This record gives sequence, C-alpha cells and structure tokens, in this order.
Amino acid sequence: MQKFGGTSVGTPERIEAVAEQLTETVRAGHKVVVVVSAMAGETNRLLGLAHQIDSRPSTRELDMLAASGEQASIALLAIALIKRGYPAVSLLADQVGILTDNKFSRARILSVATERLWQELEQGHIVIVAGFQGRDIEGNITTLGRGGSDTTAVALAAALKADECQIFTDVDGIYSIDPRICAAAYRLPVVDSDSMLELASLGAKVLHSRSIEYATTHQVPLRVLSSFKPDQGSLICYQGAGMSLPKLTGIACQKDEVWLQLTGISTAQQTQLFKEFARQSVETDLFSLLGPQQIGFSLNRADLTVVEDLCGELAEKQRFDWLVFTGLAKLSVVGVGVKANPEVMAVVLEQLQLLAAEPVAIQCSEIKLSVLLLERHLVSLANELHRLLLITEN
Repeated sequence: MQKFGGTSVGTPERIEAVAEQLTETVRAGHKVVVVVSAMAGETNRLLGLAHQIDSRPSTRELDMLAASGEQASIALLAIALIKRGYPAVSLLADQVGILTDNKFSRARILSVATERLWQELEQGHIVIVAGFQGRDIEGNITTLGRGGSDTTAVALAAALKADECQIFTDVDGIYSIDPRICAAAYRLPVVDSDSMLELASLGAKVLHSRSIEYATTHQVPLRVLSSFKPDQGSLICYQGAGMSLPKLTGIACQKDEVWLQLTGISTAQQTQLFKEFARQSVETDLFSLLGPQQIGFSLNRADLTVVEDLCGELAEKQRFDWLVFTGLAKLSVVGVGVKANPEVMAVVLEQLQLLAAEPVAIQCSEIKLSVLLLERHLVSLANELHRLLLITEN
C-alpha cells in the first residue's frame, strides 16, 4: 500500500515520476494499491471558489466539491501508467466501498469493502484509489478532513492486510520539530505510535492524526518516506516492538489557536455544550476549570464560528458570557514519561520567564506538556526548548 500526497502529484512531471516509481514496485514482484491526494493547491482552489459564492457554504456541498480534486489526480496517474504498458484502474472511494459517518468535512471511516479491490488486483491491475473521501449510509460524498488521504491509505492497508503502508510526501520522515521553525530539527528513524499520535494531533503536519489512530488500532506497519529521494524514512512502531526509543520524541507547534473563556455557565449547560461539540466533531484542548461556573479551553480558529454559534444558541435559554482570545499558538513537548520528569516542566517555565512570555494555559499528561501562549513567542520558545530538551537530552 502506497500513498502519494498533493506535492508528489502536483504537476504532470511529478505524476510521471510517481508512475515510474510504481512500475519499479511492480517489477519487484508486489501487487500495488495506491492512494492519491488532489494535486497541490487544488483543494484550496476549489474551497476558495465556494467561499467566493457564500462565506458559509453548505458543508455537504463543500464535500461534493472538494472530493473532485482527487478524481482528476487518480485518472491522470492511471493514464501515465497505462502509457507505460502497466494496466491500471482509478477508483473513487464510493466505487471501492469506503463507508463513513455523515459528519461532512471531518467524517470517520466506518468500514472498507475489499471485493472490488481484490478483483482488480487479481486481474493484474495497479489500483489507484482517491484519498480523502468516502460515502455515508445515504450515499452522500463525505471527506475526512485535511490530510485525510493518509487515513484512507491506512484503512485500505488494514482491510487488505498489506505488508506495509508507505506514506510518500515532500519530507523524508518524521522530524523532532518542524524544520521550518527550527533549523536544528533532525529526522527520527523510529517513532512510537503513542508519541506520533500526540505529535500529529498537536500540530505536526506530516501525518493525519486519525491515520495514526487507525494504524494503532489495526497494528498496520506504517512508514513515512520522501517522494523525491530514496531513504528508509521514519517507521511508526507499536508497543512490544522491542525498539530503543528516546525519552523525548519531539516538539509540535500549532498556530491559529484560540482560548475561549466562559463565565456564568451552569454545569448542565457545560454538558450540553460539549455534547454539541461531539456531534459536530469540534476538537478542544487544554480544558481548565477556572472557578464556579467558569471554564476555559483552547480550540483551532477554524472552529471558532461554529463554537460561537453554539454558545449563542445555548445562552438564549440561560444567559452566560464568553470571551475570545486570539493570536495564540500551542507548543507541546512530547515523549514517554514527560510527566514523570519534572525537569521538563522546570525548563519550560524558565524559558517562558526568560522570554517574558506569559502562558495562557499549561497542561501536562504522561506523554505531553502543552503550553498556550502568544503566537509571537512561539518560534523563540520552540528553538530554545528543542536545544535544551531534545538535542541536549537525546
């Protein structure tokens, strides 16, 4: 099972290069199923057109629109392979039978049919599947959220019991921190699945967080590699793999964070609000009980409009107030035993003090320590913590 992201198929020349790579895999004796994203920039272009028409377009129609990007890229790749004399067939997720729930723009995969895939493989075809999409029980097209092609690939690998799921992208593996933020970032040859899930959900963009959840649940061998240069990449391992892992894995950075502070909200209203968040798949983090009927939590700015609408509807029945703090970022130190190592917290607090960066919120668990702070302090803090906690310690 191989997956190629938007950059890997971003131009006709890149599609030709991927086709060459796939023919080498076939010549090595493998049956191949490929998941492909839309060409780089295409999803943004399509969503931009929708927002020119309506600032708050229908989520169902957004999924219908966004899913068309993958239809183009899978067909182009199939054409490139057929030209080379390799039989190939492109399939939309609906043709495969990828069933999801009906939460448009962030759907979850419920099941994957394999009958059509095995039929095509037995006929000697290279099967090219559209990533990022599925269908719900009513036949609507759904999408899995940005980066969802990773999850498509892992789900297919699990269903087919593939030897390995290889995610090809524009970087050569998982890094200790985003190299665009810190020049001293280094590649991690092996990453434990728990730490990888935290890194992905906390801002590391290399893998879709739900792909890690799915891979962990089904124990899918998962590797991240570069489309542009041969390398072993980074292997995601699972408990019991017997591999030596560093105490600290990496640092994840997430911009465009928001802190929402609610005052005068009853316990019943809090419960109702978070039920609505679950219904609409709104993800929150760094929850804090600030006092009687006062709570605070962080979320991504992209979800703010939905959250404010929900708060407004709920406050109509029983009044409460809320404040929104923007211009924030979240930095998270991830690794096994973070909580058990008080030195990590001490270093983080010391660096915050030296930068005169007042944290909005801090939260620590067994394998992560997250800090919410003004975005302007993010790069400086990330570089110092990487130097002190990862380069020095590991």
